[in-house]
Amino acid sequence: MTVRHFTPEGMMQPAPYHHVAVGTGTRHVHVSGQVARAADGSPLAPGDLAGQVAHVLRNTATGLAGAGATFADVLRLTFYVTDWKPEKIGAFMEGVEKAAAELGLPQPMPPASLIGVDHLFEPDVLVELEATALLD
Repeated sequence: MTVRHFTPEGMMQPAPYHHVAVGTGTRHVHVSGQVARAADGSPLAPGDLAGQVAHVLRNTATGLAGAGATFADVLRLTFYVTDWKPEKIGAFMEGVEKAAAELGLPQPMPPASLIGVDHLFEPDVLVELEATALLD
């Protein structure tokens, strides 16, 4: 296996993601920031954080698949969420759960960061996701 995910003893547990990923492959896959947009650019799930999280995961899966990768090959996920407040975590995780089984998203997820931002490139975009994967 190219990527091994784990959480060493002594790090915060349980968490919805692993804290560490070790990669041994040579082909890097970088999926640019994915947002809740259809292939034609039309917005998906306007105003719905859970819906947008599910769609960014789907779009990221499509990008990974285009490179011959899956979420099992992901070293790191970085989520950017507009106007972040801790009380939004329920809707955020609902979106992850909506898409997890459909996409084969490992639970816990690969190492991930959630970064709160004032805004993204368009006002209707609530969440953006970048992924880095490794293949051999």
